[in-house]
Amino acid sequence: MGGHTGIAETPQTRTMVVPRHLAVIMDGNGRWAKSRNLSRTQGHRQGVVAVREIVANAADLGIQYLTLFSFSSENWARPESEVRDLMGLLKLFIRKDLSTLDKQNVRVTVIGGRNGLAPDIVALLEEAESKTCKNTGLTLVIAFNYGARQELVETFQALAREVQAGRLAPDAIDEGMISASLYSAEIPDPDVILRTSGEQRLSNFLLWQAAYSEFIFVDCFWPDFDRRQLELALEEYGRRNRRFGGLAVDDLTDDAQVVATGS
Repeated sequence: MGGHTGIAETPQTRTMVVPRHLAVIMDGNGRWAKSRNLSRTQGHRQGVVAVREIVANAADLGIQYLTLFSFSSENWARPESEVRDLMGLLKLFIRKDLSTLDKQNVRVTVIGGRNGLAPDIVALLEEAESKTCKNTGLTLVIAFNYGARQELVETFQALAREVQAGRLAPDAIDEGMISASLYSAEIPDPDVILRTSGEQRLSNFLLWQAAYSEFIFVDCFWPDFDRRQLELALEEYGRRNRRFGGLAVDDLTDDAQVVATGS
């Protein structure tokens, strides 16, 4: 289903396939900074530079949806000073980059809980969405204050209230209805979930949506993730054989040969 890659580069494997939806767990800002005797804040700032680069490169390559895991619902447990710095970077990014994203025809949408967020943060998120809502290029999905388990809990609670009120029959609840009730209702499931820094876990990210995603784990820290790293990841994706629970044509052919020669 997935794999870890330093992603070898050979002439025979240069097949870059562009997914419709790429989701990224941007990991390693703090370790990038530590390796350079810098503060974690400086690592996060350099991470914003990498965000700008991947947005531009994703649009240039023809990726339609790019989801970035910017702040999880668990990140509130970090030191108050770091959380404050992260909120400041979010504000700076939206205020500084929103006009550029709009001019580049990028549509911004935000998934995650908004209850309990500071009013100025909510206002900025809403401004980003409303200002770019008519754009038709890359859809940039910002997963902010996002946690997949909480997303599922809220979805199931909402459906349970509909059942309790008599507006929904329990048997009518299916996968499609659940998907349509998530934060990501209007966003296709990710074809690829990529994580930087060498860690190999989802960390409560898009658990429902990742059912048939390809996982790619790269060793570099997020601030070092550039155009070439992205291209190598897409080449790795191009070598994957996505079956969605079925069999590929080659598998069917091999099975037929086994049956034919086994009599």
